[in-house]
Amino acid sequence: MNLGGSVADSGLWRLTAVETVDLLKRKKVSPLELIDAAEARVAAVDGAVNAMVTRTFERARQRARTLSLPDPGAPGWLGGLPFAVKDLNDVEGVRTTLGSRIHKDNISQRTCLFVRQMEAMGGLVIGKSNTPEFGAGAQTFNEVFGITRNPWDTRMTCAGSSGGSAVVLATGQAWLATGSDLGGSLRTPASFCGVVGFRPSPGRVPHGPPVLPLNTFPVDGPMGRCVADVALMLDASARLDPFDPLSYDAPAVPYAQAVANPAKPKRVAWGGGFNGACPLDPEVEAICRAATERFVELGAIVEERAPDATGARDAFQVFRGHYMAASNGPLLQTKRDLMKPEVIWNIEYGLSLTSADIRRAMVLQGQLYGRFARFMEDVDILAVPAAPVPPFPVEMRYVESINGQKMPSYIDWVLITSIITMTGLPSVSVPAGFTSSGLPVGLMLVGRPRGEAALLGAARLFEDMVGLHKKLPIDPVVRH
Repeated sequence: MNLGGSVADSGLWRLTAVETVDLLKRKKVSPLELIDAAEARVAAVDGAVNAMVTRTFERARQRARTLSLPDPGAPGWLGGLPFAVKDLNDVEGVRTTLGSRIHKDNISQRTCLFVRQMEAMGGLVIGKSNTPEFGAGAQTFNEVFGITRNPWDTRMTCAGSSGGSAVVLATGQAWLATGSDLGGSLRTPASFCGVVGFRPSPGRVPHGPPVLPLNTFPVDGPMGRCVADVALMLDASARLDPFDPLSYDAPAVPYAQAVANPAKPKRVAWGGGFNGACPLDPEVEAICRAATERFVELGAIVEERAPDATGARDAFQVFRGHYMAASNGPLLQTKRDLMKPEVIWNIEYGLSLTSADIRRAMVLQGQLYGRFARFMEDVDILAVPAAPVPPFPVEMRYVESINGQKMPSYIDWVLITSIITMTGLPSVSVPAGFTSSGLPVGLMLVGRPRGEAALLGAARLFEDMVGLHKKLPIDPVVRH
Protein backbone atom coordinates (compact mmCIF):
# COMPACT_ATOMS: atom_id res chain seq x y z
CA MET A 1 0.00 0.00 0.00
CA ASN A 2 1.26 3.47 -0.88
CA LEU A 3 -1.22 5.91 0.57
CA GLY A 4 1.05 8.75 1.50
CA GLY A 5 1.53 10.07 4.99
CA SER A 6 -1.64 12.07 5.60
CA VAL A 7 -4.09 9.38 4.48
CA ALA A 8 -2.26 6.59 6.29
CA ASP A 9 -2.00 8.61 9.48
CA SER A 10 -5.69 9.56 9.49
CA GLY A 11 -6.89 5.96 9.22
CA LEU A 12 -8.72 4.37 6.30
CA TRP A 13 -11.95 4.29 8.32
CA ARG A 14 -12.02 8.09 8.27
CA LEU A 15 -12.29 8.28 4.49
CA THR A 16 -15.57 8.62 2.63
CA ALA A 17 -16.78 5.77 0.46
CA VAL A 18 -16.05 7.81 -2.66
CA GLU A 19 -12.49 8.52 -1.53
CA THR A 20 -11.94 4.87 -0.65
CA VAL A 21 -13.27 3.60 -3.99
CA ASP A 22 -10.91 6.02 -5.72
CA LEU A 23 -8.00 4.43 -3.82
CA LEU A 24 -9.23 0.99 -4.91
CA LYS A 25 -9.37 2.10 -8.54
CA ARG A 26 -5.80 3.42 -8.35
CA LYS A 27 -4.68 0.27 -6.50
CA LYS A 28 -3.43 2.34 -3.58
CA VAL A 29 -5.27 0.07 -1.17
CA SER A 30 -6.58 -3.48 -1.38
CA PRO A 31 -9.95 -4.89 -0.28
CA LEU A 32 -8.16 -7.04 2.32
CA GLU A 33 -6.57 -3.94 3.86
CA LEU A 34 -9.98 -2.30 4.07
CA ILE A 35 -11.48 -5.35 5.74
CA ASP A 36 -8.66 -5.26 8.30
CA ALA A 37 -9.23 -1.55 8.92
CA ALA A 38 -12.96 -2.08 9.39
CA GLU A 39 -12.46 -5.02 11.73
CA ALA A 40 -10.07 -3.01 13.89
CA ARG A 41 -12.50 -0.10 14.02
CA VAL A 42 -15.44 -2.33 14.96
CA ALA A 43 -13.35 -3.87 17.74
CA ALA A 44 -12.40 -0.41 18.99
CA VAL A 45 -15.81 1.26 19.14
CA ASP A 46 -18.77 -1.08 18.76
CA GLY A 47 -18.71 -2.19 22.37
CA ALA A 48 -20.00 1.26 23.32
CA VAL A 49 -22.88 1.34 20.82
CA ASN A 50 -23.80 -2.28 19.91
CA ALA A 51 -24.47 -1.62 16.23
CA MET A 52 -22.60 -4.34 14.26
CA VAL A 53 -24.28 -7.33 15.86
CA THR A 54 -23.18 -10.07 13.45
CA ARG A 55 -19.70 -9.96 11.90
CA THR A 56 -18.67 -11.61 8.65
CA PHE A 57 -15.06 -10.54 8.17
CA GLU A 58 -13.85 -14.02 7.18
CA ARG A 59 -16.62 -14.37 4.61
CA ALA A 60 -15.59 -10.98 3.22
CA ARG A 61 -11.94 -12.04 3.05
CA GLN A 62 -12.81 -15.23 1.21
CA ARG A 63 -14.85 -13.30 -1.33
CA ALA A 64 -12.14 -10.64 -1.68
CA ARG A 65 -9.58 -13.27 -2.69
CA THR A 66 -11.72 -14.42 -5.63
CA LEU A 67 -13.43 -11.13 -6.41
CA SER A 68 -14.72 -10.75 -9.95
CA LEU A 69 -15.29 -7.09 -10.78
CA PRO A 70 -17.12 -5.18 -13.51
CA ASP A 71 -15.36 -2.50 -15.52
CA PRO A 72 -14.04 0.25 -13.19
CA GLY A 73 -15.85 2.83 -15.30
CA ALA A 74 -19.26 1.31 -14.53
CA PRO A 75 -21.52 3.57 -12.43
CA GLY A 76 -21.57 2.37 -8.84
CA TRP A 77 -18.31 0.37 -9.12
CA LEU A 78 -17.32 -0.60 -5.57
CA GLY A 79 -14.18 -2.61 -6.26
CA GLY A 80 -13.94 -4.44 -2.94
CA LEU A 81 -15.42 -1.80 -0.63
CA PRO A 82 -16.71 -3.28 2.66
CA PHE A 83 -20.27 -2.42 3.68
CA ALA A 84 -22.76 -3.29 6.42
CA VAL A 85 -26.17 -4.90 5.91
CA LYS A 86 -29.25 -4.25 8.00
CA ASP A 87 -30.41 -7.37 9.82
CA LEU A 88 -33.66 -7.38 7.85
CA ASN A 89 -31.73 -8.03 4.60
CA ASP A 90 -30.87 -11.64 3.74
CA VAL A 91 -27.27 -12.57 2.97
CA GLU A 92 -26.73 -16.18 1.93
CA GLY A 93 -25.03 -18.23 4.61
CA VAL A 94 -25.22 -15.44 7.19
CA ARG A 95 -27.39 -15.22 10.30
CA THR A 96 -30.44 -13.02 9.70
CA THR A 97 -32.60 -12.61 12.80
CA LEU A 98 -34.95 -9.74 11.87
CA GLY A 99 -34.35 -8.70 15.48
CA SER A 100 -36.73 -11.46 16.56
CA ARG A 101 -36.30 -14.35 18.97
CA ILE A 102 -38.36 -16.38 16.52
CA HIS A 103 -35.54 -16.11 13.96
CA LYS A 104 -32.55 -15.85 16.31
CA ASP A 105 -30.87 -18.94 14.78
CA ASN A 106 -31.96 -18.36 11.17
CA ILE A 107 -29.28 -18.70 8.48
CA SER A 108 -30.31 -17.12 5.18
CA GLN A 109 -30.53 -19.44 2.19
CA ARG A 110 -30.36 -16.61 -0.35
CA THR A 111 -29.17 -13.04 -0.72
CA CYS A 112 -31.75 -10.29 -1.10
CA LEU A 113 -31.92 -8.32 -4.36
CA PHE A 114 -30.37 -5.16 -2.87
CA VAL A 115 -27.31 -6.87 -1.40
CA ARG A 116 -26.93 -9.12 -4.43
CA GLN A 117 -26.55 -6.06 -6.63
CA MET A 118 -24.11 -4.43 -4.22
CA GLU A 119 -21.99 -7.60 -4.25
CA ALA A 120 -22.14 -7.72 -8.06
CA MET A 121 -20.57 -4.26 -8.12
CA GLY A 122 -17.77 -5.39 -5.81
CA GLY A 123 -19.17 -4.69 -2.37
CA LEU A 124 -18.07 -6.94 0.49
CA VAL A 125 -20.45 -7.65 3.38
CA ILE A 126 -18.58 -7.33 6.69
CA GLY A 127 -21.52 -7.62 9.08
CA LYS A 128 -25.16 -7.18 9.96
CA SER A 129 -26.40 -4.04 11.72
CA ASN A 130 -28.99 -4.08 14.48
CA THR A 131 -32.69 -3.41 13.92
CA PRO A 132 -35.88 -3.53 16.00
CA GLU A 133 -37.98 -6.69 16.00
CA PHE A 134 -39.26 -7.13 12.42
CA GLY A 135 -38.14 -3.52 11.83
CA ALA A 136 -41.22 -2.39 13.75
CA GLY A 137 -40.89 0.79 15.78
CA ALA A 138 -38.46 3.62 15.24
CA GLN A 139 -36.27 2.63 18.20
CA THR A 140 -33.51 0.05 17.77
CA PHE A 141 -33.73 -2.56 20.49
CA ASN A 142 -34.63 -6.24 20.54
CA GLU A 143 -34.35 -9.32 22.73
CA VAL A 144 -31.76 -11.00 20.52
CA PHE A 145 -29.00 -8.38 20.56
CA GLY A 146 -30.24 -5.66 22.93
CA ILE A 147 -30.12 -1.88 22.55
CA THR A 148 -28.16 0.09 19.96
CA ARG A 149 -27.02 3.44 21.34
CA ASN A 150 -26.58 6.87 19.79
CA PRO A 151 -22.87 7.59 19.25
CA TRP A 152 -23.33 11.31 20.01
CA ASP A 153 -24.57 10.41 23.51
CA THR A 154 -24.84 6.75 24.46
CA ARG A 155 -27.71 7.49 26.86
CA MET A 156 -29.89 8.25 23.83
CA THR A 157 -31.48 6.14 21.11
CA CYS A 158 -30.25 6.04 17.54
CA ALA A 159 -33.91 5.67 16.37
CA GLY A 160 -34.78 3.01 13.81
CA SER A 161 -35.40 0.80 12.22
CA SER A 162 -32.12 1.26 10.31
CA GLY A 163 -30.56 2.40 13.56
CA GLY A 164 -27.65 -0.01 13.55
CA SER A 165 -26.69 1.05 10.03
CA ALA A 166 -26.76 4.74 10.97
CA VAL A 167 -24.52 4.11 13.99
CA VAL A 168 -22.09 1.93 12.01
CA LEU A 169 -21.64 4.82 9.58
CA ALA A 170 -21.37 7.57 12.15
CA THR A 171 -18.65 5.69 14.04
CA GLY A 172 -16.61 4.68 11.00
CA GLN A 173 -17.22 0.92 11.20
CA ALA A 174 -18.14 0.71 7.50
CA TRP A 175 -18.11 3.03 4.53
CA LEU A 176 -21.67 2.29 3.39
CA ALA A 177 -24.69 0.55 4.93
CA THR A 178 -28.01 -0.75 3.69
CA GLY A 179 -31.26 0.50 5.11
CA SER A 180 -34.96 -0.03 4.53
CA ASP A 181 -37.91 2.24 5.07
CA LEU A 182 -41.64 1.80 5.56
CA GLY A 183 -42.60 4.72 7.78
CA GLY A 184 -39.27 6.52 8.11
CA SER A 185 -36.69 3.86 8.89
CA LEU A 186 -33.99 5.29 6.62
CA ARG A 187 -34.62 8.91 7.47
CA THR A 188 -35.30 8.99 11.23
CA PRO A 189 -32.08 7.22 12.32
CA ALA A 190 -30.11 9.31 9.83
CA SER A 191 -31.48 12.41 11.57
CA PHE A 192 -30.66 11.08 15.05
CA CYS A 193 -27.12 10.02 14.12
CA GLY A 194 -26.02 12.84 11.81
CA VAL A 195 -25.68 10.76 8.63
CA VAL A 196 -27.51 10.73 5.28
CA GLY A 197 -30.45 8.38 4.74
CA PHE A 198 -32.11 8.26 1.34
CA ARG A 199 -35.59 6.84 0.69
CA PRO A 200 -35.79 6.32 -3.08
CA SER A 201 -38.91 6.02 -5.20
CA PRO A 202 -40.56 2.58 -5.03
CA GLY A 203 -38.70 0.28 -7.43
CA ARG A 204 -35.61 2.46 -7.72
CA VAL A 205 -33.67 -0.09 -5.65
CA PRO A 206 -34.80 -3.70 -6.19
CA HIS A 207 -36.50 -4.87 -3.01
CA GLY A 208 -37.07 -8.32 -1.57
CA PRO A 209 -38.17 -10.69 -3.00
CA PRO A 210 -41.06 -9.47 -0.83
CA VAL A 211 -44.25 -11.09 0.40
CA LEU A 212 -46.26 -8.39 -1.40
CA PRO A 213 -44.23 -7.61 -4.55
CA LEU A 214 -46.54 -4.83 -5.76
CA ASN A 215 -46.59 -3.01 -2.42
CA THR A 216 -45.09 0.46 -2.93
CA PHE A 217 -44.60 1.36 0.73
CA PRO A 218 -41.56 -0.62 1.98
CA VAL A 219 -38.35 0.21 0.08
CA ASP A 220 -34.65 -0.51 0.43
CA GLY A 221 -32.21 2.36 0.16
CA PRO A 222 -28.70 3.65 0.75
CA MET A 223 -27.15 5.24 3.82
CA GLY A 224 -23.83 7.06 3.95
CA ARG A 225 -21.86 9.74 5.73
CA CYS A 226 -22.31 12.21 2.89
CA VAL A 227 -24.50 12.72 -0.16
CA ALA A 228 -21.80 11.67 -2.65
CA ASP A 229 -21.49 8.31 -0.85
CA VAL A 230 -25.25 7.80 -1.05
CA ALA A 231 -25.18 8.59 -4.79
CA LEU A 232 -22.40 6.03 -5.26
CA MET A 233 -24.46 3.40 -3.46
CA LEU A 234 -27.59 4.28 -5.42
CA ASP A 235 -25.65 3.89 -8.67
CA ALA A 236 -24.47 0.49 -7.45
CA SER A 237 -27.97 -0.75 -6.68
CA ALA A 238 -30.42 1.01 -9.05
CA ARG A 239 -31.30 -1.65 -11.59
CA LEU A 240 -34.18 -3.41 -13.30
CA ASP A 241 -34.59 -6.78 -11.58
CA PRO A 242 -37.12 -9.36 -12.80
CA PHE A 243 -37.85 -10.43 -9.22
CA ASP A 244 -39.10 -6.94 -8.31
CA PRO A 245 -41.95 -5.96 -10.65
CA LEU A 246 -41.71 -2.33 -9.52
CA SER A 247 -38.02 -1.97 -10.46
CA TYR A 248 -36.88 -0.07 -13.51
CA ASP A 249 -33.73 0.65 -15.52
CA ALA A 250 -30.79 2.63 -14.19
CA PRO A 251 -30.75 6.28 -15.30
CA ALA A 252 -28.86 7.34 -18.42
CA VAL A 253 -26.90 9.85 -16.31
CA PRO A 254 -25.38 8.31 -13.15
CA TYR A 255 -26.46 9.76 -9.82
CA ALA A 256 -22.83 10.44 -8.96
CA GLN A 257 -22.69 12.79 -11.92
CA ALA A 258 -25.83 14.61 -10.76
CA VAL A 259 -24.18 15.12 -7.38
CA ALA A 260 -20.86 16.24 -8.88
CA ASN A 261 -22.64 18.81 -11.07
CA PRO A 262 -25.74 19.74 -9.06
CA ALA A 263 -28.44 22.02 -10.40
CA LYS A 264 -29.52 24.72 -7.96
CA PRO A 265 -33.18 24.50 -6.90
CA LYS A 266 -35.17 27.59 -7.85
CA ARG A 267 -38.05 27.25 -5.39
CA VAL A 268 -37.99 25.59 -1.98
CA ALA A 269 -41.00 25.20 0.30
CA TRP A 270 -40.68 25.02 4.08
CA GLY A 271 -43.51 22.69 5.06
CA GLY A 272 -43.05 22.63 8.84
CA GLY A 273 -45.44 20.10 10.36
CA PHE A 274 -47.80 19.95 7.39
CA ASN A 275 -50.19 22.62 8.60
CA GLY A 276 -50.39 21.21 12.10
CA ALA A 277 -50.83 17.56 11.12
CA CYS A 278 -47.49 16.71 12.75
CA PRO A 279 -46.56 18.29 16.09
CA LEU A 280 -42.92 19.34 16.32
CA ASP A 281 -40.45 19.87 19.12
CA PRO A 282 -39.87 23.66 19.11
CA GLU A 283 -36.06 23.42 19.02
CA VAL A 284 -36.12 20.92 16.15
CA GLU A 285 -38.57 23.11 14.23
CA ALA A 286 -36.39 26.20 14.71
CA ILE A 287 -33.23 24.41 13.57
CA CYS A 288 -34.87 22.99 10.46
CA ARG A 289 -36.62 26.24 9.54
CA ALA A 290 -33.33 28.13 9.77
CA ALA A 291 -31.56 25.45 7.74
CA THR A 292 -34.17 25.65 4.99
CA GLU A 293 -33.70 29.40 4.78
CA ARG A 294 -30.10 28.77 3.75
CA PHE A 295 -31.29 27.81 0.27
CA VAL A 296 -31.64 31.56 -0.25
CA GLU A 297 -27.83 31.60 -0.40
CA LEU A 298 -28.10 29.51 -3.57
CA GLY A 299 -30.48 32.02 -5.14
CA ALA A 300 -33.62 30.01 -4.41
CA ILE A 301 -36.96 31.46 -3.39
CA VAL A 302 -37.89 29.97 -0.02
CA GLU A 303 -41.53 30.15 0.96
CA GLU A 304 -43.55 28.74 3.83
CA ARG A 305 -46.28 26.46 2.57
CA ALA A 306 -47.13 22.79 2.63
CA PRO A 307 -49.35 20.40 0.70
CA ASP A 308 -52.52 19.15 2.34
CA ALA A 309 -51.75 15.87 4.18
CA THR A 310 -55.38 15.11 5.10
CA GLY A 311 -56.03 11.38 5.30
CA ALA A 312 -52.36 10.39 5.24
CA ARG A 313 -52.28 9.14 8.82
CA ASP A 314 -55.43 7.05 8.51
CA ALA A 315 -54.36 5.52 5.20
CA PHE A 316 -50.85 4.76 6.43
CA GLN A 317 -52.13 2.95 9.51
CA VAL A 318 -54.31 0.73 7.31
CA PHE A 319 -51.59 -0.08 4.80
CA ARG A 320 -49.00 -0.67 7.54
CA GLY A 321 -51.40 -2.96 9.41
CA HIS A 322 -52.19 -4.86 6.22
CA TYR A 323 -48.46 -5.28 5.52
CA MET A 324 -47.70 -6.46 9.07
CA ALA A 325 -50.53 -9.00 8.95
CA ALA A 326 -49.45 -10.31 5.55
CA SER A 327 -45.78 -10.54 6.58
CA ASN A 328 -46.08 -11.91 10.11
CA GLY A 329 -49.73 -12.80 10.73
CA PRO A 330 -49.23 -16.59 10.64
CA LEU A 331 -46.59 -16.33 13.39
CA LEU A 332 -49.15 -14.80 15.74
CA GLN A 333 -50.86 -18.16 16.13
CA THR A 334 -47.75 -20.13 17.08
CA LYS A 335 -45.13 -17.64 18.33
CA ARG A 336 -47.14 -14.94 20.07
CA ASP A 337 -45.16 -15.30 23.30
CA LEU A 338 -41.96 -14.41 21.43
CA MET A 339 -43.28 -11.13 20.00
CA LYS A 340 -43.12 -7.66 21.52
CA PRO A 341 -46.49 -6.06 22.34
CA GLU A 342 -46.22 -3.37 19.65
CA VAL A 343 -45.83 -6.02 16.93
CA ILE A 344 -48.76 -8.03 18.32
CA TRP A 345 -50.96 -4.92 18.32
CA ASN A 346 -49.96 -4.02 14.78
CA ILE A 347 -50.62 -7.52 13.41
CA GLU A 348 -53.97 -7.78 15.20
CA TYR A 349 -54.96 -4.39 13.83
CA GLY A 350 -54.07 -5.59 10.33
CA LEU A 351 -56.07 -8.77 10.75
CA SER A 352 -59.10 -6.76 11.89
CA LEU A 353 -59.24 -4.64 8.74
CA THR A 354 -62.24 -4.97 6.45
CA SER A 355 -62.39 -4.63 2.69
CA ALA A 356 -64.13 -1.29 3.25
CA ASP A 357 -61.17 -0.10 5.37
CA ILE A 358 -58.73 -0.98 2.60
CA ARG A 359 -60.86 0.59 -0.13
CA ARG A 360 -61.10 3.82 1.86
CA ALA A 361 -57.33 3.85 2.45
CA MET A 362 -56.65 3.38 -1.26
CA VAL A 363 -58.92 6.31 -2.12
CA LEU A 364 -57.29 8.51 0.54
CA GLN A 365 -53.83 7.66 -0.76
CA GLY A 366 -54.82 8.45 -4.32
CA GLN A 367 -56.15 11.84 -3.27
CA LEU A 368 -53.02 12.51 -1.22
CA TYR A 369 -50.72 11.67 -4.12
CA GLY A 370 -52.64 13.96 -6.43
CA ARG A 371 -52.32 16.90 -4.04
CA PHE A 372 -48.60 16.35 -3.50
CA ALA A 373 -47.90 15.90 -7.22
CA ARG A 374 -49.68 19.18 -7.99
CA PHE A 375 -47.78 20.90 -5.17
CA MET A 376 -44.44 19.70 -6.51
CA GLU A 377 -45.18 21.06 -9.99
CA ASP A 378 -44.39 24.53 -8.63
CA VAL A 379 -41.69 23.55 -6.12
CA ASP A 380 -38.31 21.94 -6.66
CA ILE A 381 -37.81 20.86 -3.06
CA LEU A 382 -40.13 20.46 -0.08
CA ALA A 383 -38.32 20.71 3.28
CA VAL A 384 -39.60 19.47 6.65
CA PRO A 385 -37.90 18.03 9.75
CA ALA A 386 -36.72 14.45 9.22
CA ALA A 387 -37.75 13.68 12.80
CA PRO A 388 -40.17 15.70 14.94
CA VAL A 389 -38.05 15.35 18.09
CA PRO A 390 -34.36 15.11 18.97
CA PRO A 391 -32.83 11.81 20.16
CA PHE A 392 -34.48 10.60 23.36
CA PRO A 393 -33.36 8.23 26.16
CA VAL A 394 -32.91 4.57 25.21
CA GLU A 395 -35.25 3.54 28.02
CA MET A 396 -38.21 4.99 26.10
CA ARG A 397 -39.74 2.44 23.73
CA TYR A 398 -41.29 5.20 21.65
CA VAL A 399 -42.34 8.84 21.88
CA GLU A 400 -45.70 9.10 23.65
CA SER A 401 -46.28 12.83 23.19
CA ILE A 402 -44.82 15.73 21.21
CA ASN A 403 -45.16 19.32 22.33
CA GLY A 404 -48.10 18.36 24.57
CA GLN A 405 -49.92 16.26 21.96
CA LYS A 406 -50.39 12.57 22.79
CA MET A 407 -49.46 10.02 20.11
CA PRO A 408 -52.30 7.56 19.33
CA SER A 409 -49.95 4.62 18.66
CA TYR A 410 -46.31 3.55 18.93
CA ILE A 411 -45.63 4.55 15.32
CA ASP A 412 -47.43 7.92 15.20
CA TRP A 413 -44.43 9.91 16.36
CA VAL A 414 -42.82 9.41 12.91
CA LEU A 415 -45.92 10.52 11.00
CA ILE A 416 -43.91 13.28 9.31
CA THR A 417 -41.90 10.68 7.38
CA SER A 418 -44.87 8.31 6.95
CA ILE A 419 -46.74 11.04 5.07
CA ILE A 420 -43.99 11.12 2.45
CA THR A 421 -43.99 7.32 2.28
CA MET A 422 -47.66 7.50 1.26
CA THR A 423 -46.83 9.75 -1.70
CA GLY A 424 -44.03 7.61 -3.16
CA LEU A 425 -41.87 10.73 -3.54
CA PRO A 426 -38.11 10.35 -3.00
CA SER A 427 -36.77 11.95 0.17
CA VAL A 428 -33.51 12.30 2.04
CA SER A 429 -32.45 13.21 5.57
CA VAL A 430 -29.39 15.48 5.62
CA PRO A 431 -27.70 16.77 8.80
CA ALA A 432 -28.99 20.29 9.52
CA GLY A 433 -27.73 21.22 12.98
CA PHE A 434 -27.44 20.28 16.62
CA THR A 435 -29.62 20.86 19.64
CA SER A 436 -28.35 22.90 22.58
CA SER A 437 -27.34 19.59 24.18
CA GLY A 438 -25.27 18.59 21.14
CA LEU A 439 -27.60 16.06 19.51
CA PRO A 440 -28.01 15.87 15.70
CA VAL A 441 -31.05 17.13 13.83
CA GLY A 442 -31.77 16.20 10.21
CA LEU A 443 -33.69 18.08 7.54
CA MET A 444 -35.83 16.00 5.18
CA LEU A 445 -35.73 17.17 1.57
CA VAL A 446 -38.47 15.81 -0.68
CA GLY A 447 -38.17 15.72 -4.47
CA ARG A 448 -40.51 15.44 -7.41
CA PRO A 449 -41.83 12.06 -8.62
CA ARG A 450 -38.84 9.89 -9.52
CA GLY A 451 -36.70 12.98 -9.07
CA GLU A 452 -33.76 11.28 -7.38
CA ALA A 453 -31.08 13.06 -9.41
CA ALA A 454 -32.32 16.61 -8.76
CA LEU A 455 -32.98 15.77 -5.10
CA LEU A 456 -29.48 14.41 -4.56
CA GLY A 457 -28.03 17.49 -6.25
CA ALA A 458 -29.97 19.82 -3.97
CA ALA A 459 -28.95 17.75 -0.94
CA ARG A 460 -25.29 18.02 -1.97
CA LEU A 461 -25.54 21.80 -2.27
CA PHE A 462 -27.21 22.00 1.13
CA GLU A 463 -24.61 19.69 2.66
CA ASP A 464 -21.78 21.84 1.32
CA MET A 465 -23.34 24.98 2.84
CA VAL A 466 -23.89 23.44 6.26
CA GLY A 467 -20.73 21.34 6.35
CA LEU A 468 -21.76 18.96 9.12
CA HIS A 469 -20.66 15.86 7.19
CA LYS A 470 -17.09 16.91 7.90
CA LYS A 471 -17.60 16.04 11.58
CA LEU A 472 -17.88 12.34 10.74
CA PRO A 473 -16.89 9.72 11.66
CA ILE A 474 -16.81 10.12 15.44
CA ASP A 475 -15.76 8.12 18.48
CA PRO A 476 -18.80 7.29 20.62
CA VAL A 477 -19.51 9.82 23.37
CA VAL A 478 -20.02 7.46 26.30
CA ARG A 479 -22.26 8.87 29.03
CA HIS A 480 -24.02 7.12 31.88
